[in-house]
Order: sequence, then structure tokens, then C-alpha cells
Amino acid sequence: MVIEVRRAERENSQSMLRRFTKRVQQSGILRVARSNRFHKRIKSKEMQKRRALRKGQLMAEYEKLKKLGKEPKKKRR
Repeated sequence: MVIEVRRAERENSQSMLRRFTKRVQQSGILRVARSNRFHKRIKSKEMQKRRALRKGQLMAEYEKLKKLGKEPKKKRR
């Protein structure tokens, strides 16, 4: 969508800029752009299930090592 504002006769640049920003706000372009800015892709059901299964396996493995007294060292970031 293109918003165009033409300078009226005897109109200064500040008032023209004010009219332009008002039109942009009313059109809703900025609102849509900001909502799309941090859009995260939704993972498929299969990927969610795989991730949950893998997390369960890792937790079980960690608990097993913890009981044996062989906790893995935490990775430093």
C-alpha cells in the first residue's frame, strides 16, 4: 500500500509531514509491520512431539547419572 501526500498551496513542510504521519497511523501499516517483525514460525506437531520425546530422554538420562553420582559438568556459556 502506497501513501501519497502532496503539498498544498502555501503549506510548510512541517504541516505536510504531520499530515503524512497521521495518514500512515490511520492506515495501520506500521501496526502490521511491527506485528510481523518478531513473527515465529509455528513448528509442526511431529516436530513438537520429537522435541518432547528427546527432552524426556535427556531428563531420564540426567536423573540416572545423578543417582549414580556421575552428574555431567555444566557447560559454560
